[in-house]
Amino acid sequence: SWEMHEELLRNAEELVQKLGLPYRVVNVCTGDIGSFAAKKYDIEVWMPAQNRYREIISCSNCTDYQARRLNIRYREKEGAPPKGVVHTLNSTALATGRTIVAILENYQQEDGSVLIPEVLRPYMGGVKKIEPLKSF
Repeated sequence: SWEMHEELLRNAEELVQKLGLPYRVVNVCTGDIGSFAAKKYDIEVWMPAQNRYREIISCSNCTDYQARRLNIRYREKEGAPPKGVVHTLNSTALATGRTIVAILENYQQEDGSVLIPEVLRPYMGGVKKIEPLKSF
């Protein structure tokens, strides 16, 4: 599960990198992760208006803690007796609200417009920039 946990982190980092957001990875200390996780990473993005980094992704390896409580076991072959307890992992893809805020804050231009990150443009019907409403 440790290798898979690192792979989940790499996948999460790739999402943030493709969005072009400034970020950092925090290896959360055991005193802050709760009893269920053995290791946890947070990915935090820079929020210019708040002048600080904020978490948008959390990635945890719970090893067998949750599986033992839920009695989730695995078998090596169909019909064989249970061999052991599975390990569970968790990773938030992106906290949607904070991600939108991070995009707006990091891509806002002097004139108030917001550039659309390149990776999102195919989903925006060709829109490259969101312009502020003109006052009448």
